[in-house]
Amino acid sequence: MREDLLQRRQKVLGRAYRLFYESPVVPVRALGVEIIEADGSRLLDAYNNVPVVGHCHPRVVEAQCRQAAILNTHTRYLTEDIVRYAEKLLATFDEPLERSMFTCTGSEAIDLALRMARMPGRPQGIVISSHAYHGVTALAASVTPSLGASWQREPWIRTVTFPREINDEDRGEAFARIVREAIDDLQRSEFGFSALLLDMALASDGVWLEPEGLLGPASREAQAAGGIVIADEVQAGFCRTGTHFWGHQRQGVTPDLVVMGKSMANGLPVAGIVGTAELVDGFGSQGRYFNTYGGNPVCMAAAEAVLDVIKDECLLDHAGLVGAELQGGLRSVARASGARARVRGSGLFAAIEFADAKGELDPKACLRALNAYRRAGILVGQCGPDNTSIKIRPPLPFSRRNVEEIVAVTRDVLASEAAD
Repeated sequence: MREDLLQRRQKVLGRAYRLFYESPVVPVRALGVEIIEADGSRLLDAYNNVPVVGHCHPRVVEAQCRQAAILNTHTRYLTEDIVRYAEKLLATFDEPLERSMFTCTGSEAIDLALRMARMPGRPQGIVISSHAYHGVTALAASVTPSLGASWQREPWIRTVTFPREINDEDRGEAFARIVREAIDDLQRSEFGFSALLLDMALASDGVWLEPEGLLGPASREAQAAGGIVIADEVQAGFCRTGTHFWGHQRQGVTPDLVVMGKSMANGLPVAGIVGTAELVDGFGSQGRYFNTYGGNPVCMAAAEAVLDVIKDECLLDHAGLVGAELQGGLRSVARASGARARVRGSGLFAAIEFADAKGELDPKACLRALNAYRRAGILVGQCGPDNTSIKIRPPLPFSRRNVEEIVAVTRDVLASEAAD
């Protein structure tokens, strides 16, 4: 079945669509943190942050099905659901973030945030990290250097490389100096400096979440220079770090705009931005915004159910407790393995970075590890420069038993690498 389906897929979808792993996953159903393949094999999902409260959570499924049987329409009608959800969502943020707008995808939300940052009369220059991923629309792709050879830097963009080989205590200040240099360069140009846009986990740069407050100095440099800070929370948000609901809260950042996606409705197409009244209302005063499906009642019902489940099941506390065991277990086996691997992360977000004998980042070792996890029945991803780190980012209900399973497999994977 796998080979036949693969051939049919390639015939109708073309070459732009990519699949993970040497042996592609063929899922037919999922529940919680487990996926079942067509051949009946069970996979532990340690990768997908989209089903943030677990695959097919019954409360989310019930909410979306119930609403689909009642009404689904757009946001030009006055409905209770979008208002109620926005109120609950905004309650998770600190001042001065008090406005929200909704889209269907994170790419659209990034696009919207950049349009706000670059409104007529404002500077146009944007600073991003050197391996960032922010989306696939034309504007979002322009701030996504991790797209590789297809990415061409626009003249109004400056990239900054996160300093890897610096002590944790000094890394935040060092990064702030690098950001300040990029800002100064833009301010000398015809574009000026408009915004600093950062993923709040720096996930595509390799996952940098330690120590707390790491990105605070850089964000303050941006705001002191008259720019705004856009926090991309698509990966870091919704309790992922185990210490705060949002990544920017852990990173010591007070953003002007926050972008969300993926996890908002546990897999339904919901994304959006939260921002200051000044920015959002200023954007609205210059023209209307409309997104046919952004904020529709069915998606809002699912998104509200996600927030309720996170609260009722105490998933922030859970991510902190189980995440501490995950981080500790991974670091322990990495130290004991003899492999050239370094673990980073916080809560239920971790990266295992691979290096060769010369200390250079090693994408081949990481790819071997990726497929070794797959053969062992665990789904993980890749991140970092040239995909040199394993990315572990499971649904929040990941249990202690799940941690024991992935730590045991990691021990075997790293032992195999150490033996090579």
